[in-house]
Amino acid sequence: MDKSALVELLSVGEVTVVGRVPYSSNQALLVNVSGAGDSVLACYKAEMGERPLWDFPDGLWRREVAAYALDQIFGLDAVPVTVGRDDLPFGPGSLQWWINDATDDHYFTLREHPELEEWLQALAVFDVVANNADRKAGHVIFDGARCWAIDNGLCFHAEEKLRTVIWDYLDTPIPELLVEPLEQLAAGHVGDLGQWLDPSEIAATRARADHLVRSGVLPAPDEDRDWPPYPWPLI
Repeated sequence: MDKSALVELLSVGEVTVVGRVPYSSNQALLVNVSGAGDSVLACYKAEMGERPLWDFPDGLWRREVAAYALDQIFGLDAVPVTVGRDDLPFGPGSLQWWINDATDDHYFTLREHPELEEWLQALAVFDVVANNADRKAGHVIFDGARCWAIDNGLCFHAEEKLRTVIWDYLDTPIPELLVEPLEQLAAGHVGDLGQWLDPSEIAATRARADHLVRSGVLPAPDEDRDWPPYPWPLI
């Protein structure tokens, strides 16, 4: 199934709950999405199942969809296809195409493979622009052929909140394939982000893109903040 067909199926297909995703903090559900003779598994994150956070508003699922929108702007194909829907079994939420991680690998093991370095460096850029406050090692998975970036709900805050395990590429040049998309984003070409984020978050996202364009390199962690630049747990 090509991407456009997958987007269509996730957007309009019939959703049947299979079960709860183990160890998920916000009651993520594994669901089957079917229609027109096709079916796929997806991760359903309902707003109803979210634990309230003091620093993020309700509706973290919207940030999951926004992360996919940013991924499309960058052309990375790093975030699995993710859509937002109001007609789901437990109310509004996101559906993300389910990726079977074929191994127990995570960022700390995957970074040992030189052939993945370019992809991981691009993901570091993605996380800086998205202001990812929770890039744990286990949020980078391997399906047996390639990597994916999942669990992107704590992104796009207007205030600086970058917390990630991917600091290996600090002070390295921005990958060439991302320079033009960053310039376009900084100039206001925000794609579908405006559907999911408020204006202050859009402005902050553009500012982060602009800063990367101007600096030309990935940033180093800011150890002087009131909170550490690393998530916990790390995996």
